[in-house]
Amino acid sequence: MTEIRAACSPGEVRIAVTDHDTLLDVAIWRPGCPDGLEDWHVVRVQKAAPALGGTFVLLEDGQSGFLSTREALIEGALTAARVSRSAQNGKGLRLRRADMPADAPSVPKLLERGPTPLDDLADRYPDAPVFVDDPGIAAKLPVRLRPRLQRCQQAFDAALETDFDSLSSPEANLGLLTASFFPTPALVAIDLDSTGAPDFKGNVASFPALARQIRLRNLSGTILIDPAGVKTRKRPALVAFLREALSDDPLKPDVLGATPSGLLELTRPRRRPPLYELLSSPQGQGLSILRTILRENRPGQTLTASISLIKALESDPEALADFTSRRARALDLVLDPNATPASWSLS
Repeated sequence: MTEIRAACSPGEVRIAVTDHDTLLDVAIWRPGCPDGLEDWHVVRVQKAAPALGGTFVLLEDGQSGFLSTREALIEGALTAARVSRSAQNGKGLRLRRADMPADAPSVPKLLERGPTPLDDLADRYPDAPVFVDDPGIAAKLPVRLRPRLQRCQQAFDAALETDFDSLSSPEANLGLLTASFFPTPALVAIDLDSTGAPDFKGNVASFPALARQIRLRNLSGTILIDPAGVKTRKRPALVAFLREALSDDPLKPDVLGATPSGLLELTRPRRRPPLYELLSSPQGQGLSILRTILRENRPGQTLTASISLIKALESDPEALADFTSRRARALDLVLDPNATPASWSLS
């Protein structure tokens, strides 16, 4: 039976779609700091960049984005747009043209939030019940989803926690092979390897598991795969098998072929940020700290941490308020300018 399970903690909802013991999809939703995908805005045109195929625009909160359009827009003018790609990989929001509302504002304004990651997965699995371990999350969901909600004590059991946490590892067991993931600003490199004697059939047999990892981790952009134990001249024959393994991916990756050096190349559309970026960002690390303090019932009231961690937590007052409600006392946040980026202590 397919189920959607939403584990709620301060500032974050970790979502897993399961079919018995198989993990089908995952997502992270941060209600206090949404990623903005499909948000509807009125934006102000800043500067045209025809060589890039669009123009830079200013949003209500002062954030900049890039609007893809071939139309020549007047600097300073207002226009409507929807977010087509969340900020990620060091790059800002990407937007597309949208209809202007009848009662258009005279300044940049957020008109409507787009669907949340939980909305997306609920639509992808329309018959799946949605198990949540925090009744307060219901108020943040569309009315149409509320009949599907089922309250539970703990959305993630120990096995599901382990499966979800494993997605933060740079390595994954594919059965016959092991995949190592190396994200860079330009692309994601995936190295396939084995302690045995990998061959053509072993690579083909591992492709479905690799495709699943790419989807679960939401790897996107240009992806290069280095097969294991296959001669360069034979690697183009792997392309059709990789394409078949990726055929069920809802983002419809495009397998381009094999490079002259024998790497398998594909592109996967960028929409929401990849999982590794969500988990490793200062915000992701900060929310993980709050979850750890609650889960382990750690004593102390003063959280001392690096500049990046404290600023990330301060930027999400909704998460801090939720933490205070769950723990029945607030945290004092103390910034340590000499601390390493990920270090923290509770006293």
